[in-house]
Amino acid sequence: MNNMRNHVQLIGSLGKEVEYKQLENGNAIARVSIATKEVFKNNQGERIVDLQWHHLVGWGKIAEIMHVLMKKGKEVAIQGKLTHRSFDDPEGNTRYLSEIIVNEFMVLN
Repeated sequence: MNNMRNHVQLIGSLGKEVEYKQLENGNAIARVSIATKEVFKNNQGERIVDLQWHHLVGWGKIAEIMHVLMKKGKEVAIQGKLTHRSFDDPEGNTRYLSEIIVNEFMVLN
């Protein structure tokens, strides 16, 4: 059961092109967001579409492959772990961000 701790699997559509860069230390990082959609009917019988955006981060070889294969609009399946971090924006406000560190992915279409 230990390998099930902090394990995320999602299938969604890429909302933009991958942001990719090589760091000074030689490591690579890739960032992109995917949208997941759930459709259901509420108690009044109305059709509800719940769209959620998820921030993905890839490091090293995964980042390089994400940069090559992931294109805006494509559907992807990802597997990774959930992380949370905070940062100060240019106005000095502390912002909080949840991200999924990608371990594996597959382009579906």
